Amino acid sequence: MAKARTVKGRTNTLGVALIGTKFMGRAHSIAWANAPKFFDLPLAVQMVWTAGRDASETHEFARKWGWHASTIDWQEAVQSEQVQLVDIATPNDLHCEMALAALEAGRHVTCEKPLAGSLDDARAMRTAARKAAKRGVKTFVWFNYRRAPAVAFAHQLVAQGRIGRIFHIRAAYLQDWGGASTPLVWRFQAAHAGSGAHGDLNAHIIDMARFITGEEVTQVVGSLEETFIKERAVIADAKARGRKTMGRSTVDDCVLFLARMSGGAVASFEATRLATGNKNKNSIEINGELGSIRFNFERMNELEFWDESRPPAQRGWTNILCTEGVHPYMSNYWPSGHLIGYEHGFVSHAADIARVLGGAKSEVALADFEDAWKTQRVLEAAIRSARLRRPIALSEID
Repeated sequence: MAKARTVKGRTNTLGVALIGTKFMGRAHSIAWANAPKFFDLPLAVQMVWTAGRDASETHEFARKWGWHASTIDWQEAVQSEQVQLVDIATPNDLHCEMALAALEAGRHVTCEKPLAGSLDDARAMRTAARKAAKRGVKTFVWFNYRRAPAVAFAHQLVAQGRIGRIFHIRAAYLQDWGGASTPLVWRFQAAHAGSGAHGDLNAHIIDMARFITGEEVTQVVGSLEETFIKERAVIADAKARGRKTMGRSTVDDCVLFLARMSGGAVASFEATRLATGNKNKNSIEINGELGSIRFNFERMNELEFWDESRPPAQRGWTNILCTEGVHPYMSNYWPSGHLIGYEHGFVSHAADIARVLGGAKSEVALADFEDAWKTQRVLEAAIRSARLRRPIALSEID
């Protein structure tokens, strides 16, 4: 195990410990390394510790991605006096234990979504965050799509009243990587993930709908869940190499549901990993009395806008390339017309965390555990509606 180097220089530093070294660990590492390069931050970010399960892999991850030290004991990283913020990028079933330990130690916490693998764990995290907030300890959740400039700009348009009273929200998150040939990774195991496409993808579009419109889901009025691929190949270990053993997939492949919103709008949400031909189509369309907006992450730099106030002969969908310096976050990146990518949402998110912890304001509202709890309740309501075959009011979820 490598030893953490002493953080030198300014006293207003933000020492970060990252737990998790896979897909999200890489995304978060890019964010912490690059946020100080693109943004003028009130705190100096220090990538102090990273923790993973395999010592050699974690050591190599730390070397490659810029972390000062590595460990297979995540509690060692959490307890380090050099750490002010713990970043949790692990499977969902581990979020609660790690977050509670970090909050108890007085560390700020930023956690991957969904908040937890179960409603009970999410509730415990929310309760602990409320107590920690009284001691000045803050929490954050990585709803990174809020920081796509087009999504943040859509939020601004709605807040300005440009589409008026909202009638409809249609959100879908479609991927196609979850076919029969995909092995039984943790994302297909309820014990680790809690749910499948629902918690992984519907969590994002529920948050995005809430964020853009400022409305909350009040009732899930109908829901369907389905597991199309019942069994998947278990990844062979060294001793069983060449053998193909099968294990049961215990999560949903897709969940679709309808909802009512607090402002009177009706909404639909769909998440699946079996939408052949769709790689990462995180999309939303919102129809209002005065106009409409629509967004598709596969064209993440663009926002489509319909302005009903224009003369009839001039009405039509306007495609806005959200790369101007006046668009959210873009003044920190490249000149007009130079596109940004997936990783920049994480970079902007890390920058906003550093801003808030340094006493400044984030450019776009950051979700905390309280906010993410609201999305978790909607996830739970959709599952209950599908299994009980009846509408579920959010007031039933406490």
